[in-house]
Amino acid sequence: MPRALGPSASLLLLAILLPPAGAQEKDDRLAGAWEAIDRFVERSMKEERTPGLALAVTSKEGLLRAANYGWADLKTRAPVRPDTLFQIGSTSKSFTAIVLLQLREEGKLDLRKPVSTYLPWFRVRSRFEPATVHDLLTHRSGLPRDRDDIPSSLFQAAALEERETGSPPGKTFAYSNVGYQVLGYVAEAVGKEPYPQALRRRILEPLGMASSVPIFTHETRPRLAVGYTTLYDDRPAHVSHPLVEATWLEYGAGDGSIAATAADLAAYLRTLLNRGAGPERRILSKESFDLFLSRPVPGEDEEYYAYGMSVGKKEGRTLIAHGGGMVGYACGFTGDLDAGVGAVALVNGPGDPGAIAKFAREAVIAAIAGKALPPLPNSPSPTRVEKASEYAGRFRSAEGKTLALEAKGEEMFLLAGAERIALEPRGKDAFLANHPDFALFLLRFVREGEKVVRATHGPETFEREGGTPPPSPAPPEAWHAYQGHYRSYSPWMSNFRVVLRRGRLFLVYPHGAEVLLVEASPGLFRAADEDSAEEVRFDSIVEGRALRAAVSGAVFYRTFTP
Repeated sequence: MPRALGPSASLLLLAILLPPAGAQEKDDRLAGAWEAIDRFVERSMKEERTPGLALAVTSKEGLLRAANYGWADLKTRAPVRPDTLFQIGSTSKSFTAIVLLQLREEGKLDLRKPVSTYLPWFRVRSRFEPATVHDLLTHRSGLPRDRDDIPSSLFQAAALEERETGSPPGKTFAYSNVGYQVLGYVAEAVGKEPYPQALRRRILEPLGMASSVPIFTHETRPRLAVGYTTLYDDRPAHVSHPLVEATWLEYGAGDGSIAATAADLAAYLRTLLNRGAGPERRILSKESFDLFLSRPVPGEDEEYYAYGMSVGKKEGRTLIAHGGGMVGYACGFTGDLDAGVGAVALVNGPGDPGAIAKFAREAVIAAIAGKALPPLPNSPSPTRVEKASEYAGRFRSAEGKTLALEAKGEEMFLLAGAERIALEPRGKDAFLANHPDFALFLLRFVREGEKVVRATHGPETFEREGGTPPPSPAPPEAWHAYQGHYRSYSPWMSNFRVVLRRGRLFLVYPHGAEVLLVEASPGLFRAADEDSAEEVRFDSIVEGRALRAAVSGAVFYRTFTP
């Protein structure tokens, strides 16, 4: 039976210890590691409000432990069990890469040939040379962003012919889901079988991943943990926001279609720890495994993205890792190839499974080596601000509105009438003020040199009192029509806002990130980043307001909310 964790009866733990036969001595050494891992999981789930979590730790030799925590369904209070499925998101990308490497071994595929060699219908507008399979595998194809408004992955891949690349293949790393969707169709065309069937036959079945599925459909849904997200989709998330069930999706494309149990995913990780050798046979030759983790550009940093997998170094050891995110789900996946130990963590809502998998890996490696366990990662106060005094002072807008900021030790407060709102860091010089008047945008600060001279919040700009603000250019009159809140029914990117600030136009994503837009022609804007292929087009002007905005082809419509 699950046992309650901590003071809250809403968090359950079901832990199953699975030591290799005759490994009692190792179990004794690992007991402290399991206890530390459980404490970290309990703390993390409480802080992040994670509904449920599945964790598995493996060595090269076999599964060391599988543990299940919390709820698969908050409504029914069904606990996470060993057979509970989670969507693993982009961790699926390495499976796609392995299928393509197997096809290469069979002499059916040349990774250095253009994608159009295998998909004659594949086109994208480009002034550069064609992208190769290798370019897509390493996210260096120059492709534009995904079209998450399209429920058909195949059409999204075909619709690239309407889009334009932003940089030559091989030059710039730009993570591309649609690139891996295209690769799934390459695998189908070259292998002469449906992509899900190839995943099952080539990887899931040989590795004994009997509980996992290569695609998830309505038939899969009863076996899946229920995914959760925060109530508000139009603003930066906060722990005070209630959780709601996430939008349900079927999915079957090459960038993230696998649903797995923690133990099954650990079996896949174990094969990578054994450098491609599975329990019955190799799924990759030694040469192909080296290619799988090879550096795409000579002389790059020690940390790089290979074929569907991130590769790094720590104390001379090779580490592999990949995260995964779906609507309501997230995955952490990490292994140490030299120590021969790795971990996977799966959640069905908010949380940081990557940090949990990393700590589990490090704790177990230390225990096996007879070394002191690593300390639990810090759990700093969410309101701790480094050098808070740099932001303190009064800032005033051109309309006479004032922001007063007060620093107390390592905390910073926004004074709003009689209220003192503690600011929470959200990246460099960016903060969340958890107050209705400031909920929609992050409060950002601008520096000149090291000095904070300006604050922004959505369309508003506040200059530090006593300073001399630079002149603000007047924007073209037409730009005023583009400001506003735009929505679609896409669960991936449901909405964004466009604000006009100091004569410049910004696209602001719900989580707070901002993209400066540069006008290319009337109504058409491009991201200021010169290597970016992203663009925004506004049209349907009615009574001085644009009613439609297409972000790199994805269509959004003006909504009535601010």
